[in-house]
Amino acid sequence: MSAPDTTIHWTDPAREQRFGAWLADQATAHGLDPSTVRPASADASFRRYFRVDGSAGSRIVMDAPPQQEDCRPFVHVAGLLGRAGLHVPQVQAWDEGDGFMLLSDLGSTTYLSQLDAAQPLAAGNRRLYGDALDALVRLQSAAGEGAVPAYDEALLTREMQLFPEWYLGRHVGLQLDDGQRGELEKAFALILANNLAQPRGLVHRDYHSRNLMVSAPNPGILDFQDAVFGPLTYDLVSLLRDAYVEWDEEVQIDYAARYWERARKAGLPVAGDFGAFWRDFEWMGLQRQLKVLGIFARLAHRDGKRGYLDDIPRVWAYAHRVCMRYSGLGRLAQLLEAAAGVVRTEGHAFGRL
Repeated sequence: MSAPDTTIHWTDPAREQRFGAWLADQATAHGLDPSTVRPASADASFRRYFRVDGSAGSRIVMDAPPQQEDCRPFVHVAGLLGRAGLHVPQVQAWDEGDGFMLLSDLGSTTYLSQLDAAQPLAAGNRRLYGDALDALVRLQSAAGEGAVPAYDEALLTREMQLFPEWYLGRHVGLQLDDGQRGELEKAFALILANNLAQPRGLVHRDYHSRNLMVSAPNPGILDFQDAVFGPLTYDLVSLLRDAYVEWDEEVQIDYAARYWERARKAGLPVAGDFGAFWRDFEWMGLQRQLKVLGIFARLAHRDGKRGYLDDIPRVWAYAHRVCMRYSGLGRLAQLLEAAAGVVRTEGHAFGRL
């Protein structure tokens, strides 16, 4: 097995030079060794993360070009969550003009790498999800209204429109006629009506196994900069109908019931009847899954990140199952089936074209 590539690649020599000068300043202030800097991770945005060693342990360096990434929401939400007692990276230095940031290091062990997919209710999984559910309730109990953008009709709709634009149109090549577009808009209206009527709170917006780190205290929480104020079921869907690991519905219900009990005990305004709560969970999940299908297609075709296509079948299955279960969503189920049929007919792996 070859050693991992520790080279940091730059396309802008001037930015590389500014980064080197900034890191040298941080090395002096924080006892870091610049010669140890190496890639830590990348995400679905233009941000990059490096790890650097120091006398007091490692740190994370964020590289977020300002013309493509606004770091202010990250700093703001990090403070909001930190004050709520959640384990998030602490901002130790920030060059706002260049988009360089020094952060505390939550480690490199993701939930995804530690989950036992073969034994969903194994003790290790229960511990990890129990910690994640406790942290989620704490997150949702934080004061979010007015502190972060609203997850309103315009934003929910804009996200769902990624589905016809990028998944159906760009990825599958399925051009909708007027009738199909009309049926899709009707389905979107039903989804929005449910989502907008749900109890609301602070929403992380990507609360899943790749953004939760096994740490002390557990979990460490990453990628929270897009937090909004919206439906309380959204983050639970992200966690239990994860795009990267799948559990049987019985397992999802088990963990959802554990969350629901915790949320009620904490005084969160979730539905008083678990059946009603589960229905809200499914309808909120459908909005997220349509969005994710569009985002994964966009990442592949616009940004060249084709690895996300491998996860499309899992997300498709979540969405299709909900559409088959609830009245008014049959036409949307048919569109999903038509998209899958095009992919299969072309003879490619289900998620790829």
